[in-house]
Amino acid sequence: MTSILTKAEAETEETHRRNAARAGVAERMLAKIGVTPAYRRDEPEPDEDETPFNPFAPFADLPPIPDARGDNRRFGGRAHNVDAGRLWGGTTAQIQGLYPFPAASGARVRGVPFGRHLHTAEPIGLDPSQWMHDGLVTNTGIWVQGQPGIGKSAAIKRLGVGLVAFGFAMVVPGDIKDEYSDLVEALGGKVFRIGRGLDSLNPLDLGPLRAAIRSSVGARREQLESQSRGRRLDLMESLITIVGGQDLTATERLLLAMAVDIADIANKRYGKPDPTIPEIVTVIDDGNTELYRVVAAENDIEYRRAVRDFRNTLLLLCEGPIKGMFDRASSFEVDANLPAVSLSLKAVEDDGDDVVSAAMMCAWAWSSGLIEGKQAAGQRRNVFQPQDELWRALRAAPGLVEKSDRITRLNRHRGVVSAQSTHSMTDLEALPTEADRAKAKGMVARNAVKVIGGLDNAEMDRLHAVSPFTSAERELVTRWSAPPTWVPGQRHPGRGKYLIKSGSRMGLPVSVDLTPHEMKLYNTDGAFDNVNKARR
Repeated sequence: MTSILTKAEAETEETHRRNAARAGVAERMLAKIGVTPAYRRDEPEPDEDETPFNPFAPFADLPPIPDARGDNRRFGGRAHNVDAGRLWGGTTAQIQGLYPFPAASGARVRGVPFGRHLHTAEPIGLDPSQWMHDGLVTNTGIWVQGQPGIGKSAAIKRLGVGLVAFGFAMVVPGDIKDEYSDLVEALGGKVFRIGRGLDSLNPLDLGPLRAAIRSSVGARREQLESQSRGRRLDLMESLITIVGGQDLTATERLLLAMAVDIADIANKRYGKPDPTIPEIVTVIDDGNTELYRVVAAENDIEYRRAVRDFRNTLLLLCEGPIKGMFDRASSFEVDANLPAVSLSLKAVEDDGDDVVSAAMMCAWAWSSGLIEGKQAAGQRRNVFQPQDELWRALRAAPGLVEKSDRITRLNRHRGVVSAQSTHSMTDLEALPTEADRAKAKGMVARNAVKVIGGLDNAEMDRLHAVSPFTSAERELVTRWSAPPTWVPGQRHPGRGKYLIKSGSRMGLPVSVDLTPHEMKLYNTDGAFDNVNKARR
């Protein structure tokens, strides 16, 4: 049945339609049920003779707009297939002319492409050497901290690969877990494995400095000889401190310095290589007038009684737990042109802290001598130096923090980018003395760049006391610290996420996605690759 409207009803319905055409969404819905707001009823009716405004009037004579494939005519731009649109992201520097509204994170892509900003997807570059050149930081030290398994080593390795591509040489001094060996070999470098029955490293070996000293004359030669002597004595003092468990006295330092000088002069006179620790023990055993004077001994009996403890401590370096590693001539030489070099200490990983500390201190001093030798020979090349498991080398005996800090304190002047890595600030509390703990905190604070992974609230409080973080940054980092569910196969929320912090600037939250090749090369969980196969 068809309803018949009266003339008045038809006019009313027409009025409703006109009002609805000018109304918003809410009014259109009301108009469908015949309800008109009061303010609309009071509006004057438009003149029926008035032509409504048409914004497309200038284009009324144009042909119809073609569909997505274009007009099917000559020169109509007809396309038989139209691909679906793709979503692209970019920075304001790239697409500001197309879409000028996005806001960048404020970080320029300088240095190694490290990852993408978590909030803006902007590429973030990380390179302390470039940042120092740009005036953003005052030194080239990086402090890397996070829970085990969040990807600290992967972050350091990505930075190292990028710096090697920029012309740096990567020197890994003391790879206690053998994590960098595959990477170093993939870069075309060499891995030397220190241990009993493996390669040996003479702490008194001048290494690359030897050639630089021989080619120098005058004041420059004296400077290099003094520099090499100081490095030798620092390392020997560190080793004796580790084995003896306490710092050397002034008399013992002077006795060691004179014994090293006597052995070095004798070897040069007879054309022998650099002296070794057993030769230093022999010099002390023989004694002479100068050594007698150092310990204030009148005769041989008084002398031997005075040097007995020091001599036996030095002999422990040859007969104790580290026998065969540092008591003979170095078994290898390093080509200065290698892109990467690593000293693997995997063979002593399960030994005591004294053995590991001695090995790592020797490796650090060796790498420092390698850098100094390159520069002294005129081969100016920047170096990237990762130091993993830092605290295993510092907690064996008092005073080692100062000695290790002395090795890295001049990195900026030597062109070295160092990356020191650890799991927790509580490692500081394991250091022997309060002075060591205070110096270690200062060493953390001196690193201009902090790369922080997932940490719990207590750990963030400790880190905040050394380097301040905002409340939002602390909340972000703690959210990365633990998986939200027990469902297997879920990715850890902090995996590949880091907060890059420098001074009081706002931190840069970065997500690092590894390529398939990187995931294979940087893998540190290879010991568990066969777990599923064994349980099938």
